[in-house]
Amino acid sequence: MFLQATDTIFLAAPRDALSVAADWALVVVAAAIVVTALTVVVILLRTSSSLRRVGREATRKADPLLDRGKSVAANVEFITATLRTDVEGLHQSVRALSDRLKQASDHMEHRIEEFNALMEVVQGEAEDAFIDTASTARGVRAGARQLVRAPDAAKSGVPARVDATEAPPPDPDVPS
Repeated sequence: MFLQATDTIFLAAPRDALSVAADWALVVVAAAIVVTALTVVVILLRTSSSLRRVGREATRKADPLLDRGKSVAANVEFITATLRTDVEGLHQSVRALSDRLKQASDHMEHRIEEFNALMEVVQGEAEDAFIDTASTARGVRAGARQLVRAPDAAKSGVPARVDATEAPPPDPDVPS
């Protein structure tokens, strides 16, 4: 029913001094590795503790600097916002002034055009008045000459009639 396993035969070889020394050397090396590993663990724990202490100290000393940096950043942000608002207001003022100057320029241009039109009318009227005055002066001179000739003509017996085609000589006092 039950199967039995055959017995295993174990054969131990005789040990010489070199193999015993190698075994002891292996044990010593293993012990040295364990001692070195424990030493490294202790050193790492001490270093970790020191690093935590340095980290806490750095955090304690850096907190005021970080708070100051946050305060400076908030002030810079406030100044930037204020400057932006002021620049926008200045830009709007300049734009409004520019618009008003353009309106004033357009109004002045319109007024100058009206003044030029008025001056053209005044010049035309002045020229007409001057021509009328010059014509009247010529007519008066011609009439005066006729009156001056009339007494001479009456003495000589020639009628004092002026021909319409005859132009009187120009008067040096009246510009032509």
